[in-house]
Amino acid sequence: MPPVGQTIVLVGLMGAGKTTVGRRLARRLGLEFADSDFEIEKAAQMTVGDIFSTYGEDYFRAGERRVISRLMDGPPRVLATGGGAFVNAETRTLMKEKSITIWLDAALDVLVERTSRRDTRPLLQEGDPEETLKKLLAERGPIYAEADIKVQSSDGPHDTVVNSIIQTLENKGLIRA
Repeated sequence: MPPVGQTIVLVGLMGAGKTTVGRRLARRLGLEFADSDFEIEKAAQMTVGDIFSTYGEDYFRAGERRVISRLMDGPPRVLATGGGAFVNAETRTLMKEKSITIWLDAALDVLVERTSRRDTRPLLQEGDPEETLKKLLAERGPIYAEADIKVQSSDGPHDTVVNSIIQTLENKGLIRA
């Protein structure tokens, strides 16, 4: 059931499950998987948190845009992006032109629980993480809604989300069963 020659890009807030779901989706579709944050860290030889603290968010976003552009020019794959990637208008336009974009939408309580498992999220380092996520969800939700497809990511098994994505792609004629 190969996609029709396009990269599938997963967008959404941190904790929505983009990386975990993306790996499983890629395996099911027989595609390569890439995580833009991992690729940025590899290219910069620094963690995302270190890039943010050393150079700032604007520098990070510029590097993110370059890495995503490079990944989009390669063969079709499943690409998990950082939570802010789709918010950037230039990066969003690139994704919308060259890929199938899927918003993994998750409820605030799911995001809070998942992001509490690791302390590697630069935007959650200061203040109350739940309030930060609530604010980000309100600000970014309308932008994420510009994705081609919206799929609910819940606290259930990730394979349920993968199955929902595959079913939606089949229903839209973007992959063949």
